[in-house]
Amino acid sequence: MSLRGKTLFISGGSRGIGLAIALRAARDGANVTIAAKTAEPHPKLPGTIYTAAQEIEKAGGGALPVVCDIRDEEQVAAAVAATVEKFGGIDICVNNASAIQLTGTLETDMKRYDLMHQINTRGTFLVSKMCIPHLRLAANPHILNLAPPLDMEAKWFRNHVAYTMAKFGMSMCTLGMSAEFAADGIAVNSLWPLTAIDTAAVRNLLGGAGVAAMSRSPEIMADAAHAVLTRPARATTGNFFIDEEVLRAEGAWYADKRWQGNPLVYSEGYAEKDAVQYLVGTDFSVAGYSFGLQFIQDLILDHEDDLTEEAVRNTATFVVAKTFLRETIAAEIFVYAAFDPLNALVKPKLTWDASDALEFFAGAYIFLGDEGDFGQYDDNDGVYAGAKLSF
Repeated sequence: MSLRGKTLFISGGSRGIGLAIALRAARDGANVTIAAKTAEPHPKLPGTIYTAAQEIEKAGGGALPVVCDIRDEEQVAAAVAATVEKFGGIDICVNNASAIQLTGTLETDMKRYDLMHQINTRGTFLVSKMCIPHLRLAANPHILNLAPPLDMEAKWFRNHVAYTMAKFGMSMCTLGMSAEFAADGIAVNSLWPLTAIDTAAVRNLLGGAGVAAMSRSPEIMADAAHAVLTRPARATTGNFFIDEEVLRAEGAWYADKRWQGNPLVYSEGYAEKDAVQYLVGTDFSVAGYSFGLQFIQDLILDHEDDLTEEAVRNTATFVVAKTFLRETIAAEIFVYAAFDPLNALVKPKLTWDASDALEFFAGAYIFLGDEGDFGQYDDNDGVYAGAKLSF
């Protein structure tokens, strides 16, 4: 599906993930309102609402930059009204604006505490509230909150109670509003990155250029958001999505957006086919090693003329994993193989849990074969390394 002709209201979209989501929608031909405070350039942060609008229009979309502090009810109401006046309605609300300070209880001053709760929790509630009357009139309305899954384990709170409370406030908006407005057909979902994204917050607050170099591109979140926002609203609500899980479900490969390197060389075009899929598998452990096996078969029912007229398609997965040093280091080899002709993707990975909140990982992806589902990507072998900071 496409977002052509849709209107998105995005809070805080002058840079980073919010801008990436706006540009992805703009490439479809969508209209985007950028509602943020950044009317003037920041000495350390790139972009304003006006430069964002220029990029959106250059990408093929319509743009409305609006100076808006989402803590101010009158400003939010005015921004929503201006959007409706210019574009005729609102189809999608993206609550992207957020304040962050990763400090413990004693190090968090109350002014910063109030700011995080006013922008994250109250701002998400307010922007959603103002958009909902217009979303009720839309054909496939969505609210997307950039907020984490609700997980009550203490490890997510203990190092930055105030910030986690504020972000979980956004998540509770997802949980509650998805049920409240289900009868109206308004989808309310959350989206959160699997690992760090290269944004201003990462560069300025979470370790600077070193961590940024190991982080992933904001376009990964943008592509995941696009996938969610183009799904049927009534069938897609109340979810706490993780970006890479969304993209894997879409069958996407995003190696070129994880690190510097050559972009993937894709086979030409896509074709449609109808199929029934079933799988059989087993998991077992031997001598401290964990094994998993699956056999997957697609029964082809119908296909486009340019597809090979195969009756079945057989694939298999194999994984072996082992932990070391009191389960702080994990090694894994994952193999996804296809047959007729034989080709495969091999993904070794090594993970080190440095602490409850910090994880380092490295691995590779190796395509075997000259043709087939994986062999066609044989020019895309590569390695990667990164860090995952949970907060």
